[in-house]
Amino acid sequence: MTSPQSPRGAAAADPAAPEAPLPRHVAIIMDGNNRWAKARGLSGIRGHHAGVEAVRAVIRRAAERGIETLTLFAFSSENWKRPVSEVNALMELFLMALQREVKKLHRHGIRLSVIGERSGFSASIQKHIASAEALTRDNTGLHLVIAANYGGRWDIACAARRLAERVAAGELAPEAIDESAMDEAVSLAGDAPVDLCIRTSGEQRISNFLLWQMAYAELHFTPVLWPDFDGEAFDRALADYQGRKRRFGMTDEQLEAQQGE
Repeated sequence: MTSPQSPRGAAAADPAAPEAPLPRHVAIIMDGNNRWAKARGLSGIRGHHAGVEAVRAVIRRAAERGIETLTLFAFSSENWKRPVSEVNALMELFLMALQREVKKLHRHGIRLSVIGERSGFSASIQKHIASAEALTRDNTGLHLVIAANYGGRWDIACAARRLAERVAAGELAPEAIDESAMDEAVSLAGDAPVDLCIRTSGEQRISNFLLWQMAYAELHFTPVLWPDFDGEAFDRALADYQGRKRRFGMTDEQLEAQQGE
C-alpha cells in the first residue's frame, strides 16, 4: 500500500497555495441533510435529495483538482436504526443514483467502488452495484468510493477474519501478520491512505469511518450543512490541508531535512 508520507505534487487553483501538495485521498462524512431540511420546513428525505447535488459538485471539483481517491460516507452500519420510512427512502435514493448517475461517471473516466456489507441491501441494489463497478472498472480517472452499510470496526474485524482464515489454511504464518498485512486486508487496499477527512454540519467526530485508513489523516470540520457544501467549500478544505505540517511522528528538523533531499 502507498506510504502516507508520499506527497502529491499537483497544485490546486486559488484559494489553495500552488506550491503545496494536495491530498491524494479525501474522505468525507456527509452530515446535515436532515438539519438543512428542518430549517426549511421540509421533510428529511428532501434534505437527502438536496444532498445529491452536493455530491455531484464535490465529485466534479475533486476530479478537476486531480484527487486520486474520493471516499464518501453515504450510509453507516448504524444508520439502520433510523426511522423505517427514512431508511426506505434512502435505499430508493441509492438505487436511483446507481441507475442514473453511473453512466455519467463512466463518460468522465471515473471508477466507482462500493465498500461495506452488501448482504444488507436488496438484490436489486446489489445487482446495480456490481454492474456499476464492472462498467467503470478500467477507468483511470478519479476513484470514487461509496461507503454504504459500512463501519470501520466491521472493516477491521473482516480483515482480521480473512487473515485468520489464511493462517488456518496454512497460507500465512502468524508472525507474518503485521501492519502491511492488515493494509492489504482492509477495504481500499489498493488506494493511498486517507490524507484528509472532511466532516460537514459542525459535528467533530469520525463516527466509525475508515478507522484503519485514517490513522494519519488531517481532519477538517466545517459548520456548513452538506446540501450547502459546494466546490468552493471543497477548495477551502483543500487549502486548510495545504496549510498543515504533516510530521508522521518526526520532528520539524527531521521533516525539513527529508523535504530538502
